[in-house]
Amino acid sequence: MVLKASARHATILLLLATTACGGATGSGTVSSTPTPPPATPTPTPTPTPPPVTQPDPITPTPTPPATGTGEYQRSAGAVQASAGTAHDRGITGTGVVAGVIGSGIDPDSAEFAGRISAASLDLVGARGIRDEDGHGTAVAGVLGAARNDIGALGIAYGATLLVLRTDTAGSCATADGCSHNDSAIARGIDVAVQNRARVINISLGGTESGGAAFRAAVNRATAAGVVIVLSAGNDPTPDPDAFALIANGSEARGLVVIAGASGQDGQIASFSARAGSGSAHYLLALGERVRSVDEAGGTFLYSGTSFSAPLISGAVALLAQAFPNLSGQQIVDILYATATDLGAGGVDAVNGRGRLNLASAFRPIGATALAGSGMAVAMTDNATLSAAMGDAGRSGASAGAVMLDGYGRAFTIDLARTLAHTAPEGRLYPALAGGVRQVSGGVPGAMFAVTIASRGGDVAVERLTLARNDAAAARATAGMVATRIGVGMTMGLGFAQGAASVARAMTGQGGTPFLVAGDPREAAGFRQRTGSSLAVRRDQGGLGVTVTAESGDALVLGQRTGTRRVGRYDRQGYATVGVAIDRWFGPLLFGMGVSRLTERATVLGGRFTAPLGAGGAVSDFVDLSARAAPGGGWTLAGVWRQGWTRGAAGSVALNGARLRTGAWSVEIGKAGLFGGTDRAGLRVAQPLRVARGGVDLTLPVGYDYATGAVEMGVRRLGLAPNGRELDVEGSFGRAALGGWMSTNLYWRRDPGNFADGPADVGGAVRFSVAL
Repeated sequence: MVLKASARHATILLLLATTACGGATGSGTVSSTPTPPPATPTPTPTPTPPPVTQPDPITPTPTPPATGTGEYQRSAGAVQASAGTAHDRGITGTGVVAGVIGSGIDPDSAEFAGRISAASLDLVGARGIRDEDGHGTAVAGVLGAARNDIGALGIAYGATLLVLRTDTAGSCATADGCSHNDSAIARGIDVAVQNRARVINISLGGTESGGAAFRAAVNRATAAGVVIVLSAGNDPTPDPDAFALIANGSEARGLVVIAGASGQDGQIASFSARAGSGSAHYLLALGERVRSVDEAGGTFLYSGTSFSAPLISGAVALLAQAFPNLSGQQIVDILYATATDLGAGGVDAVNGRGRLNLASAFRPIGATALAGSGMAVAMTDNATLSAAMGDAGRSGASAGAVMLDGYGRAFTIDLARTLAHTAPEGRLYPALAGGVRQVSGGVPGAMFAVTIASRGGDVAVERLTLARNDAAAARATAGMVATRIGVGMTMGLGFAQGAASVARAMTGQGGTPFLVAGDPREAAGFRQRTGSSLAVRRDQGGLGVTVTAESGDALVLGQRTGTRRVGRYDRQGYATVGVAIDRWFGPLLFGMGVSRLTERATVLGGRFTAPLGAGGAVSDFVDLSARAAPGGGWTLAGVWRQGWTRGAAGSVALNGARLRTGAWSVEIGKAGLFGGTDRAGLRVAQPLRVARGGVDLTLPVGYDYATGAVEMGVRRLGLAPNGRELDVEGSFGRAALGGWMSTNLYWRRDPGNFADGPADVGGAVRFSVAL
């Protein structure tokens, strides 16, 4: 059978002539102007290509990087395929042999210097590999022209070109142009396989299917795992050329790709054969106005599926260099799976698999796991940080690791960039507790309080916030029962109420007038929902001892599935126990307490998946407090909290490292500032914040494709935020209209410990009355 390469829509750039060099059909000829020079002796063989070197793991990016050189921008086929994704990572096809079967090449061109394989040969005679009509040179240029700031570059400009000339002797000088016998092509396929080509480009075609020799050669090549790329044809027929449809045969083993042509607009070109019966193996790449060189060194814009094929062949070479573990079948599967879908969804009879997209091909596919461990790792949301950690991980040292995707390809991932951050929590609305009814009462030695909120017909227990300076009423803490159980002994039980609040109410210090600037002893640094609490207090003389216990849930943002979260919050259990002593020295009250927070599956309210040390944590806190009542209605108070957090027993969280946390508040109050029953106050507070420390992670930092060996290293993921929240709040209240009128104004800097967050400013006016 005789095969030909024909052309359409070609435009000369540098020479005042026209050309008709193009794609693969069996109905035309290839011609070029000016007339090609006569054949010359075979060029001096070039050295055997170097072996493929061990590549570094690829760092995936969400969008193709901008490759700014003019040469790249002139290479429309590489640009449309997003080849810059590979080039910017040093992936150029270096060390990969690409077979190019056709009419030869210009061996003297600077575009191919040093990269024409010594095994290149003429399979028809002893003419050498010099191209007579320019088609072979143009095809080779699209695949592998050098990056030299001249003209355009090949998509795999570092690949070694194994040029196998198959044009029938004398045919290129005829009016019909070059013709190729499929038996010569078969011999070329065998030579490519013998010389360890990873891909064979055949920008030729015909209206008849290949003969037995050709089919047998394809069978041997695919059995060896070699990918073959064939042009679809340059007539807009419903099916590709019959020659290309060998892709459907058992000989192909799914390793033969049919190359259709896309236009400058990214859609299938008007002249390209459609996918039709070959749709399962059909892939588009730019075939319209593709810039390349001819046998005389001229630069042209070529059109035809002949120039789509080398773009796909070059993509195979890029993947083979970047991921040497991949088989030919896997490379083809990746190109199909990552192609840009066109037309009807999925594989269709016009566009087949879609258009070549290397940006997607160089991103992880399928399940991802840390190299060597098989531990699943996600591209996002490997941890959800709490407010105490704020914006940690957004700048500073990285926590790089090597992960493998579903094809066993090594990618680098910076785990510090995969952290989800809890948005700063608004505090004013929850503190106002609108639409609630507060019920409290008591008898000598016992008291109770409960807040009932009615919203949309639902009834729920809510925290109670009181501002009135009335000792008896201030002790009424939402969801609490307190009773005297002996001389100097009091016990309080709370539900949906923290143990610190219950204990404070039992000492007569309850009812803070502040809505936003909280007491450091009552906030754990994360969003929580208290279940139940207990406080037991013993008073003797001026000394008081309080033991507290509390349990509840840390509320963590629901884990992400794709682009959506499953539920708003997940609930993870926690428990605290503590003991505190306080003593009056005249008008001065000093206190000291220690407590332990045990978390079942979180770390200070943050959730970490397995790669970052999944498991719970234990935090120990020391609190120092002082309160003074110098007289004249003045009060001064301050609280200082210091904490240390470590991984819980049996957990790999934090790997034995510690987090150091801190919080504090100072306040001043004045009763009767303007006379009567009024009360004014000012509090400045820093909520709990990680001051120092992070997660020490033993991670895979290197990977050897040849042996599968993993190099391990320790990386620290710092959890101290850049932001530092500071809350300033003023309050004023007085009796009015038979009730209590209060006003609060506040300012929060770096809310949620986010350095780049806007300040939170607000205020509230409240009126309450006893019924």
